[in-house]
Amino acid sequence: MTTDAVAEDEAFVSELTGRGAQPRQLIVTVYGLYARESGGWLSVAALVRLLGDLGVDEPAVRSSISRLKRRGILVASRQGGAAGYVLSEQALEILREGDERIFSQERATAADGWLLAVFSVPESQRQKRHVLRTQLTRLGFGTVAPGVWIAPAHLHAATTSALRRFELDSYAELFHSEHVAFGDLREKVAQWWDLEQLQELYGSFVGVHEPVLRRWQRRRSRREREAFLDYVRVLTDWRRLPYLDPGLPADLLPAEWNGAVAAELFFSLRASLQEQAHAYVDEVTGRR
Repeated sequence: MTTDAVAEDEAFVSELTGRGAQPRQLIVTVYGLYARESGGWLSVAALVRLLGDLGVDEPAVRSSISRLKRRGILVASRQGGAAGYVLSEQALEILREGDERIFSQERATAADGWLLAVFSVPESQRQKRHVLRTQLTRLGFGTVAPGVWIAPAHLHAATTSALRRFELDSYAELFHSEHVAFGDLREKVAQWWDLEQLQELYGSFVGVHEPVLRRWQRRRSRREREAFLDYVRVLTDWRRLPYLDPGLPADLLPAEWNGAVAAELFFSLRASLQEQAHAYVDEVTGRR
């Protein structure tokens, strides 16, 4: 895989895991939620209207679509005489993998053990070393020592898939392990992961979206368009967080950890909004 190809693949994955720029993040969220059930396709007209509801003007939507097309995420396709775009097969695969992280409420336990990634990349292939580190970071690995990274054991399948996708499997070894000595594991986890940054990100998420949940808890009437707006926004803000927090065991996290609060907030909003939001998209796309 050439350096340019690696860079393109990194950008491809970043767009689909919540690291792209607005409004591309919103477009990926809309496609991930509502296009896959119809073969991964949405018309340009429907997408322009839905993104317009979210405050994105038509030129910005079309520019973002073009960027996602160049990335290989969207593929032009006409259906019933209407212009539109379908998700590429690779994009569908990564979104399916993402579902397992974004919509999972499970956390690892210390008894589950750990996944160790040990790698060595020749100096002559520094770009591959950069990509390997980038992908392990994206998966939620912490750093034990140079060339030794750690994550909860349940990330085995996702890690194997990512290393193969980027042709990095020949540079790394994966081990299932447990911590037997030395030092306090809770203190070690705080060294291996940037928990302070995660606390800030979770706190920001709660600060933005907790008032939204309170508003919907007071509401009694259906407001499908408003539910769509709030659901797309909350999911767009949420979907990058599970990639930064790999589901570390709760008993190894600080007592004031607000990740649990953020997760409860997200899933409460999801339960309140997803049905009405879906109904609004069905109306816009002519599915009902």
